[in-house]
Amino acid sequence: MGDNVQILSAMVVYMLVTVGIGVFYARKSNENTENYFLGGRSLGPWITAMSAEASDMSGWLLMGLPGVAYWCGIADAAWTAIGLAIGTYVNWLVVARRLRSYSIVAGDAITIPEFFSNRFKEKKKAILTIAALFILIFFTVYAASCFVTCGKLFSSLFGFDYKLMMLLGALIVILYTLLGGFLAESASDFIQAIVMIVALVVIFGTGTAAAGGFGQITENVKDIPGFLSFFGIAQPEVVDGVQQVAGGAPVFGEAGTYGFITILSCLAWGLGYFGMPQVLLRFMAIRKSSEIKKSRRIAIIWCVISLAAAVFIGVIGRNLYPTELLTKSSAENIFILLSTRLLPPLLAGVVMAGILAATMSSSDSYLLIAASAFSKNIYQGVCKKDATDKQVMTMSRITLLVISAIGIVVALNENSVIFTIVSFAWAGFGATFGPLMLFSLFWKRTTRAGAIAGMVSGGATVFIWKLLLNPLGGIFGIYELLPAFLVSCIVIVAVSLLTKEPSEEIGREFEQAKAQAKAS
Repeated sequence: MGDNVQILSAMVVYMLVTVGIGVFYARKSNENTENYFLGGRSLGPWITAMSAEASDMSGWLLMGLPGVAYWCGIADAAWTAIGLAIGTYVNWLVVARRLRSYSIVAGDAITIPEFFSNRFKEKKKAILTIAALFILIFFTVYAASCFVTCGKLFSSLFGFDYKLMMLLGALIVILYTLLGGFLAESASDFIQAIVMIVALVVIFGTGTAAAGGFGQITENVKDIPGFLSFFGIAQPEVVDGVQQVAGGAPVFGEAGTYGFITILSCLAWGLGYFGMPQVLLRFMAIRKSSEIKKSRRIAIIWCVISLAAAVFIGVIGRNLYPTELLTKSSAENIFILLSTRLLPPLLAGVVMAGILAATMSSSDSYLLIAASAFSKNIYQGVCKKDATDKQVMTMSRITLLVISAIGIVVALNENSVIFTIVSFAWAGFGATFGPLMLFSLFWKRTTRAGAIAGMVSGGATVFIWKLLLNPLGGIFGIYELLPAFLVSCIVIVAVSLLTKEPSEEIGREFEQAKAQAKAS
């Protein structure tokens, strides 16, 4: 059996297992919308933690983050990883318990837009509609990044046509998400989280051994200016986007500066967690509030190990194959290159399934949440309030197909950089929902007008900063999430203080959710 055939066989088996999970859960998921969109709030601590992290990290963990470390050293990748690890812990510690209690108190909400709408006792459903529209926009971008990962993976491994492979990966994700809903998604994400961390640890260990150990790895790259610095950044010499090679070695210029603002910008990735629907929904879906503490411990251990391994894999790759990947986009293939060069074919196939796992575990979440945002919140919440569960689920599936089609169109460009796509969508959710989630849970004085203004200003700032201000450089070169998050916070406070206090009913629910969270 040829090497490629063994690799492909392992990956096909994995995909069949994933689709089988969707078929297994199809009956239970289709009983009602709560089961389809939230699994009937029945997730145990292990599945809650692992599915939250797997759906969150996506293909960028195995391709995007190692690619950044390979291309320009550890600073960008490491500070981003640190920010994400801190954000993961704080989100589980601060938000999880309160959100689970409040989502039940506030009309037993099963989606994030529905929670916000119920929290402020909306009649005209403006928050519901705006939140759902933002979810549709940013999750379409997210889904596109996952489809790009699928295409890059198969085209890089087997030389297959990028567009054909991207489409195939998208169809598999669509199939099992359509069939099984949230339960299928969460169960498959649990398996995928295991596959992802095993893949990372295997490549980390194998790569370290092949490079001669930590000492040798450090020795080999210490002469690259800024490569191993937390306060500098390596600068590949490029011509037409291609890094130059001289004497068999890649050419780097003088190290770039990496100051406080840049570090703060990377750490700001952690702020995004407060607004990530795919993570927040797991908090709402866990079966008991008392199990959140156990889930938190599982999640942070998984997160730290995975992020650390991913960053170091990029450094290992630069050691072993310094001139193999000479563009910023191709650098994201370093995990694939290490797997195929260092592992037996069948094991490489299993590790490659880790990339599929990361991609599929995220894209299924994105598609399902986006579909639920439209079908449950706009279709049933605004357009057809008497819609039955069956009609809502039918509309959800139609919406899922439409979103997938748009994501596929966006993903047609095979030169897309996964890390860049993900960073924009991450900023979008972090700034749109993050501040509002925190203020909704912890500040009783937050008003409906403040909530609307905060969402709109946060989302708008992401676009304005990314498209208009960021190209100016200097202080405007920071990651758009940080200024957008701050703008949203300021606007929520200012508008809330300038508008009428919330009703007594809203105040009572706030105190009830607070008391239940404290007692659990």
